[in-house]
Amino acid sequence: MSVRPTAPTVVYLVDDDASVRKSLSRLISEAGYKVQAYASAREFLAREPAKGPSCVVLDVRMPGVTGLDLQKTLTSAVHELPIIFITGHGDISMSVKAMKAGAVDFLTKPFAARDLLDAIQRAVAKDTRDLDTEARDDEILARVKLLTPRERQVFALVVTGMLNKQIAAELGIGEKTVKVHRARVMEKMRAGSVAALVRLADAAGIIVAKV
Repeated sequence: MSVRPTAPTVVYLVDDDASVRKSLSRLISEAGYKVQAYASAREFLAREPAKGPSCVVLDVRMPGVTGLDLQKTLTSAVHELPIIFITGHGDISMSVKAMKAGAVDFLTKPFAARDLLDAIQRAVAKDTRDLDTEARDDEILARVKLLTPRERQVFALVVTGMLNKQIAAELGIGEKTVKVHRARVMEKMRAGSVAALVRLADAAGIIVAKV
């Protein structure tokens, strides 16, 4: 399994208040993170995506596209960035809605610097795990693409627990032919056992069905 290359950790700060952006940018950068600050959700969405772990510190109430609106957009993205909401006008229903939608935390101004930095640490850790999982799954899918159509058929049946004789009957081919395809599947998927092959399929979220 290849290792995902390291890249700087970026904290995106989205708040329409210039003074808040300035003070929080200083706080976050002093904690060792790279900070990219934006005055609106539209500015943030026009950014060049980070290549390493990142998270978003997001103001709830902003003109135009609000923080909750932006959360909806990010939730539908291929890679969902962890969000920490900050607000000076939060209420319980708003925080519940944000947390149910996957926010890491919901902080009401004024909040302690330590609370924000702790939330950022949790968010970055979550994004690091997510990126590692996505990289692993992408690599597994790349292995699947190396399989021929027949090998994919055998692969789909092997992970259901079928024996070579049963697979041969299912596909209408000889048992020896199944053994050859099965060996090639194991080699291309880099699996040392059927159990390992099943784990690879599960890890990538591959739905296998009889063909």
